[in-house]
Amino acid sequence: MKTETIRREALSLPVQERAELAEQLLSSLDALSEAEIEQLWLREAARRASEIDQGLAARVSSDEVRRQAQALLK
Repeated sequence: MKTETIRREALSLPVQERAELAEQLLSSLDALSEAEIEQLWLREAARRASEIDQGLAARVSSDEVRRQAQALLK
């Protein structure tokens, strides 16, 4: 079964069942090994780099991130 099919079916569940499923899925992430976590982060980094290369996402300087964070804390 493809991920998109599972996602579509899961989103059609009643709220309580979606919440229970979400909790189970999140709990399953706690059982990942360090190697699995590293692979997930590498995949995420590659995805984000690809989005930047394709112009789908923009880079934000650390100074700008800091400024925005400080503004939120005020």
